[in-house]
Amino acid sequence: MSESRASAAPSEASQDNAEPEEQIQPVVAVILAAGLGVRFDENNPKQLVQVGGKPIITWSIDAFQSNARVTDILVVVNDRVRESVEAIVGADTYDKVRMVIQGGVERMDSTEAALQTLADAEIPQDAKLLIHDAVRPFVSQESINGCIDALDTFNAATVAVASSDTMLIAGDLGERKVVRQVPDRDNMFRAQTPQAFRFGTLRKAYDLAAADPDFHPTDDTRVVVDHLPEEPVAIVAGSVTNMKITLPSDVPMAEWIAGSLAG
Repeated sequence: MSESRASAAPSEASQDNAEPEEQIQPVVAVILAAGLGVRFDENNPKQLVQVGGKPIITWSIDAFQSNARVTDILVVVNDRVRESVEAIVGADTYDKVRMVIQGGVERMDSTEAALQTLADAEIPQDAKLLIHDAVRPFVSQESINGCIDALDTFNAATVAVASSDTMLIAGDLGERKVVRQVPDRDNMFRAQTPQAFRFGTLRKAYDLAAADPDFHPTDDTRVVVDHLPEEPVAIVAGSVTNMKITLPSDVPMAEWIAGSLAG
């Protein structure tokens, strides 16, 4: 499978089959798998690590492939994992995967690559995008559907879980970090993915962010919050099982979750 697989705009086939007076709105999942995972094992890309009998990225692709409301999937990769990912999605099982494209050095670069690819495919401005970390393999259908539903009212939304811990905002005092502020825990959430946006909203935020070379966000919600501050971002309920696999020590917990999902 290669980038040339998507010769038409996402969901074009679905739109052709719709009733003339009814337009099928694309719901595109963008799965980010271009990270190098240096905190995991630079010689063993975590996207391809086996958990519950299959590669981590396969769990993520499966979650969106099986959702009836998701019309298209775009997978963003790096050179090291590209061949393996193309082999995975080359199976007939993944008929929603339109393209596997090259990502960038940072997460922001990978999202920008996806946005440009979708723009080139002439995706509608009001299309719904769900940006998901490939190494969050256990995203629930409730969270995916919650994001899709939230975009009926908002132009941006993110999956998040309420913090059960008291959060501390720190600052520097000499060589030591010290507590500067203790925010109200009722308003503290831990961000997860997917993070969802109307295409035009996220594209506008990224266009504005491009003017700031020192801006290096760790997720897409911050791009909207910082550069479109008037645009509210809805919170969609996440789950503690929607973990991000970052370190080798995360794998045993991931195996336990995979086993529990298998029954």
